[in-house]
Amino acid sequence: MRFSVFISVLRSVGPVVIGISLGFTLSLLSTNWTEETCYLDAKQREDASLGQDGLLKGARKPNSISTPNDMESEEDFQPRIVPYKNKDQQSTPKKVFRARYISTELGMRERLFVGILTSKNTMNTMGVAVNRTISHHLDTVIFFTGTRNRKVPHGMFVVSHGDERLIWNMFQTIRYISDHYINEYDWFYFAQDDTYTEADRIKTLVAHLSMDRELYMGSPEEFIGGEMEGKYCYGGFGYIVSRTLLLRLQPFLENCRNDILSARPDEWLGRCIIDYTNTNCVSEFEELQYHHYELGKNSDPAKEKSEQLQKALTVHPVSDPEQMYRLHRYFTEIELQKTYDEIAKLQAEIKNVSVVAFEGNRSAQWPVGINPPFEPKTRFEVLKWEYFTEEEIYSCIDGSPKCELRGIDRMDVADVIDTAIEELNKKYKPVLHLKKQQLINGYRRFDPIRGMEYTLDLQLEVVNQKGHSRSITKRVHLVRPLSQIEIIPMPYVTEATRVHIIIPLTQQDRNYVDHFLEVFASNAFETSENAILTLLFIYDPVEAQQVNQNDIFASVKAQINAYERKYPTVKIPWISVKTEIPSQIKFMDIISKKHPVDTLFFLASVNTNINSEFLNRCRMNSINNWQVFFPIHFQDYNPDVAYHNQPRPATVDLIRDAGHFDRRSFEESCFYNSDYMATRTRMVADVQENEEILETIDMYDMFVKYSGLHVFRAVEPALHQQYRYQACNPRLSEDIYHRCVQSNLEGLGSRSQLALLLFEQEQGNST
Repeated sequence: MRFSVFISVLRSVGPVVIGISLGFTLSLLSTNWTEETCYLDAKQREDASLGQDGLLKGARKPNSISTPNDMESEEDFQPRIVPYKNKDQQSTPKKVFRARYISTELGMRERLFVGILTSKNTMNTMGVAVNRTISHHLDTVIFFTGTRNRKVPHGMFVVSHGDERLIWNMFQTIRYISDHYINEYDWFYFAQDDTYTEADRIKTLVAHLSMDRELYMGSPEEFIGGEMEGKYCYGGFGYIVSRTLLLRLQPFLENCRNDILSARPDEWLGRCIIDYTNTNCVSEFEELQYHHYELGKNSDPAKEKSEQLQKALTVHPVSDPEQMYRLHRYFTEIELQKTYDEIAKLQAEIKNVSVVAFEGNRSAQWPVGINPPFEPKTRFEVLKWEYFTEEEIYSCIDGSPKCELRGIDRMDVADVIDTAIEELNKKYKPVLHLKKQQLINGYRRFDPIRGMEYTLDLQLEVVNQKGHSRSITKRVHLVRPLSQIEIIPMPYVTEATRVHIIIPLTQQDRNYVDHFLEVFASNAFETSENAILTLLFIYDPVEAQQVNQNDIFASVKAQINAYERKYPTVKIPWISVKTEIPSQIKFMDIISKKHPVDTLFFLASVNTNINSEFLNRCRMNSINNWQVFFPIHFQDYNPDVAYHNQPRPATVDLIRDAGHFDRRSFEESCFYNSDYMATRTRMVADVQENEEILETIDMYDMFVKYSGLHVFRAVEPALHQQYRYQACNPRLSEDIYHRCVQSNLEGLGSRSQLALLLFEQEQGNST
């Protein structure tokens, strides 16, 4: 019993005892028993004791023995002074150059490069036809030729090799692509200028091919004579070469040029590829077919019923540009019909799915796939319907209650009626046949979300299969949807152009000059804006005779001198003009002659607050030989109306109750002098017949009627005008005079503000 207890205690305590004993044993074994001898005098012992305390020296390592030599080396130690080196004297690190585009840095490449082999004789005919049919579908199309004409056709990028030898041109073409485009594209397509290429199908084909394959794809042909094994791609139907294959072929191009003899460039390239890359031409790869079609002489594509032609990626040979355009129309109609079929299929799917929706068939908008109608949020946003018949419309531009239906509106109504009859016959054939008798009622409105909506009440003659007919009335609804938004290419412009600001001043404008110059000085003079202010003093004949005795603009000229003294680098030129009837065109005739043709003008009024933000937009929106800019400024309301019985704010914000964008005003305009001079030249004939035309039209009407430029008109929040009643010139045209009167009326105040004043006036009269 005792023995078992002892064993149990030993089991629990034994490991602890053994561990402690082992620890003591190991510590005794690791102790150094060598006696250390010290050779220190009193001073050294003092230093050593201080060193052990960490004041002069670090503590001596355990089990280490110091020797006299060690002590001497420590005493002989001399500190080394490291001279300071200025950062500016250090070598500047090399600048890390990064690619401009992230796609370049990541090694991303475009998909397809297209090279067209042409010649001097066919560049202006077949080359132009090829460019017109494929250039707007493909990103890069380059034409390669031996020698070119002095004048390259517009819109074509032509590379000339300087020699008409066919093999030499092919060699130079491959080398040019290897030097300039090999790192930018994955696939390279080559064709002759007598080959029609269905560009979208070529793009679709390469989009499904693996970019890392060595592929030589086209129409395989046997070599002439049949002595050489393998097949080359016939150049007439075009061929596709991968980037990987060109990279492998690149070192051997010189060998191919020197060693391979051939009469055809496509055969020469095929032999080069086979000899040095062991790659044959194939027409099928990864279950993708390179379809092509050989066109017969004088054949009409519209009459061809071949299924092979409908699937073709390329067609060869094309005899003339007219046949090239007929082929393009043929394939475009095929693709268009495919698109219509896909739309019909999607519409049917939407109808089927809408049945199980929460609202049932009501969830599918009509027409299927078109945006839902615009929903007005206030009564002022309700869209207006226009009533029309086949001869007249009851909503006229000039405000008349009824006017004749003409021009594009008449064509629009006729097209809508024809479309309605056509769709009705599609729906009821072959049981019924419908013919139009007359349009009873017609309504249309423009929905900014959907497009133009029509509602027609048609009187129709219905004929059944037995020949019986009767007259019925049918109401139909149609929508002409908004087409896809098109991005219009615009020329490049910068914000570095100097703007010449022209401010005409009459006797009535003198009171506003002080405020205008104060605002302009803070926005332009103090910020060194790249703009020149020119004031145009307008005198009538009586005022011009008294200019030496009583100059009506003497105070303004004194202000100009004061600002020129305050800002020494600023000069404010002014021009005096004598006229009975102020006219923008007559003023600009004088100013235009005093400036170069590349001058950018901004014609404004003395009430306009001009700042740098607007001047930059003036520079960007005015494009020489392309576009003129007529901004719509923000006009303050009459403060007596807008702030009736209220304190007037120090600054006016762009809010609904403070003012409005005056769409009736065309005072401000930005344009180049060359565009103005060209437009005035086109007016010469009309001015000779009627000299008063210069006084009856303004700058806007002149550019609209006589220039072929884009007249860009848009609201401009940065262009602000204070309220001022404008005196309308009755000698101007009726349209311009009416615009001026409407501008004054609309500038009084908002509808709610005017209604409140009328209400208060009625209340005052009643009491």
